[in-house]
Amino acid sequence: MKWISASVTFDNSDPDPATDLVADIFFSLSLKGVVVNDPEMDPLTNWGEDAVPPPKTLGVTGYFPDTSSLVDQCKALEKALVQLERNAGIVTQVAYSRVDEQDWAKAWKEYFWPEKITDSIVVKPIWREYTAKPGEIIIEIDPGMAFGTGTHPTTALCIRMIQSHLKEGDTFLDVGTGSGILMLTAAKLGAGKIMGVDNDKVAVSVAEKNLCANNIEKEKCTIFCGNLVDQVTHAADLVVANILAEVILTLLPDVKTVLKKNGLFICSGIIMEKKDTVLSGLNKNGLSVVQMLEREGWVAIAARNDNLSP
Repeated sequence: MKWISASVTFDNSDPDPATDLVADIFFSLSLKGVVVNDPEMDPLTNWGEDAVPPPKTLGVTGYFPDTSSLVDQCKALEKALVQLERNAGIVTQVAYSRVDEQDWAKAWKEYFWPEKITDSIVVKPIWREYTAKPGEIIIEIDPGMAFGTGTHPTTALCIRMIQSHLKEGDTFLDVGTGSGILMLTAAKLGAGKIMGVDNDKVAVSVAEKNLCANNIEKEKCTIFCGNLVDQVTHAADLVVANILAEVILTLLPDVKTVLKKNGLFICSGIIMEKKDTVLSGLNKNGLSVVQMLEREGWVAIAARNDNLSP
């Protein structure tokens, strides 16, 4: 498949919020890869000897599949950038170029490094060297063509919540599993059965490879291609959905049918402006909020199932 690289550059006195806001636009368009180009990037000492030189210009790059919907996606990006200038005064420029799948995969991998998500969980790209410290849990990941590296705030918040709430032996379900990173987190924290579903066949394949690379027992894993929880037949103690707020609201009426009594539903991918809408939806569907975390304008919510067992 051919891909179109959309590189958005900007000159802003406060680059961190500008970078996050532009990256959020790309994520809201459900892109498979997003790269932050930071001239001041400096990988941590001893986290690899093969670092590439930092980019020359501050910006964010996303990759669109070169399909019949390309023009509409580019227009949506440009419209969002215009709105960003109006709302936040961030002036941007966007440049497009065509790349093939192999070049696309290599482009963002140069900037993906091990990252410590919690006090004990480290997400490490398979192609990087990292020496684990005592007590650290290492999650090896190669996202390939799927979303999920652990570096985006929504994924990091989910990992923190899973570590806080998962009990050994729990049944775990990841809705919209992407690279499988949350399934891996649950498995390494002691989940008894791990299930994952994604509507993208490529993501399912990537997740299966990552589970294998981390030596997760096949007998405890089930992953399949499907729409949300339509094909899920087993109830879980912990269900996670790291997807957009609009999709979470669509999922809510059905999630309680696959969540055990007193089970926990963790949802993320929610921008601050959508928080109250999601909280209202949780309440209407008999899910009581027990924890809420925020980071960089994103929100993750953990809510307990007060409905009867499915």
